[in-house]
Amino acid sequence: MEGLIVVVSVGAAVVAGNALAPILRLPVPLTQVLLGFLVAFIPGLEHLGMPHEVVLMLFLPALLFWESLTTSKNAIRRDLRGILITSTVFVVATAFAVAWIASSLGIPWAAALILGAAVAPPDATAAAALAKGLPQRQFMLLKAESLTNDGTALVVYAIAVGIALGGHYTPWDITRMALVSFLGGILVGILMAAVAYPVLSRLRDPIVLNMALIVTPYAAYLTAEQIHASGVLAVVVAGLIISAFSNRLSTPESRTQAEHAWPLATSLLNGALFLLIGVETQSLVFRFQPAELLALAGIAVAVAVTLVVSRFLFLQLTVMIIRSLDRRPEQRQRRMSYRARLVSGVSAFRGAVSLAIALSIPLTMNDGSPFPYRDEVVLIAALAIIIGIAVQGPLLPKVIAWAARGGHAGDQEEKELSEEQRITEARLAILAVVRPELPDLAEQAGVSPWVAEEMADRIDTIAAHMNAGDDDDEAEGLSEVAALERLHLAVIARKREILGQLVRERQIDDETARIIRARMDLEEIHRNGYLPYE
Repeated sequence: MEGLIVVVSVGAAVVAGNALAPILRLPVPLTQVLLGFLVAFIPGLEHLGMPHEVVLMLFLPALLFWESLTTSKNAIRRDLRGILITSTVFVVATAFAVAWIASSLGIPWAAALILGAAVAPPDATAAAALAKGLPQRQFMLLKAESLTNDGTALVVYAIAVGIALGGHYTPWDITRMALVSFLGGILVGILMAAVAYPVLSRLRDPIVLNMALIVTPYAAYLTAEQIHASGVLAVVVAGLIISAFSNRLSTPESRTQAEHAWPLATSLLNGALFLLIGVETQSLVFRFQPAELLALAGIAVAVAVTLVVSRFLFLQLTVMIIRSLDRRPEQRQRRMSYRARLVSGVSAFRGAVSLAIALSIPLTMNDGSPFPYRDEVVLIAALAIIIGIAVQGPLLPKVIAWAARGGHAGDQEEKELSEEQRITEARLAILAVVRPELPDLAEQAGVSPWVAEEMADRIDTIAAHMNAGDDDDEAEGLSEVAALERLHLAVIARKREILGQLVRERQIDDETARIIRARMDLEEIHRNGYLPYE
């Protein structure tokens, strides 16, 4: 019964957080953190929480897998150099910058370096929840970086904990750990994708296929962790490869099912993780005296500021170095202004992964004594996460607007094309290729040439409407298309009412009605455009 109480309480709090956020005009993650803080006061839920292993092994693979499935592979290829730098060198630099600030404010160096390792990597799930207003290129860059940087952070964390426990590491030890983590994770990801490919390609039942898809990230994570490689990288690499071959490995039915089920599941998992941050913060707050708590809160503010400032400075320095070494025309086209880099600095959020890393600090030293400053490090990490969500979240849209007014050098494609325009261009490109192939396609399908001509007329009409500009006649044509679409939606709504009436009159059985209703739903979704991932 106690487990059921926990499940209901967490579920209700996640739902409440999503419902209350628009009313309170707060970011959804922040609302869920605050609710988590309050939930921990409920009798019987004082010790609500999850072991860090649950966060890393149960939540993380599913969340990262979905993010990797929906991350642009072209964006990764285009900006691979920058992604590699920010997900490796930058994470190490940030860990040491935070450690230096924390140690100067009274935290011993060993504990400060653990804190730095915990909060150094921006979180992919937090970015997906809080940074949706970013220009497309910057959003994809942040997602790609956040998907790959946890491996670096975990290597730094392992070294920091080892040093705190009295260990010694040579440069070769550090190099070996990094190589095993990164190369091992990448190889396991490739191996898991290679194993999944023949399995998924032979499955055609949508439910069975998606079950196999769900198992894949957990198998990749488990295999990588068994050889002390990066489970995060294994999941991400497997997801990127499977996504690249999606048309061969899945069916329209399975993709539709996945694109409905995964966003719901990941939203619940994300909500539970942000709720956990609030719960853990509440459980730690009352372990300290007010003066101690105030001092730790001050350190958390300094850490949160350091995370933003160090990211901006690192990006500035990196760009200066790259520009001095690489003057190719394509490199010049990828450049971003300092305003865009400031947006990038503000948009990097920390999330539950940072808290999970902090919570994984051992409870005791080798001699059985308590691990020094463990609670302080966990609380500072939790508060820094909350400060980032509470301050950077509402601030980010204003910074994006400010940057847009100044003009993004290197972000012109995102400024020029909205999401709808990008979709329109893509559809026109597809139609332009299909149009001349219609006679051959008609022959392959075994249909009469006049059917191909009818289809060609339809394609020409669609393309004409999609290409319509500001001309009065074309605008009038667009308004007629919009009117037809509104009528179509009204017809669908009326068909639903008639369907319900026929079911009540027992002229149609419930199972038949369910299938017809599902087809109407898909038809309406098609008319509206597309059901988004988030």
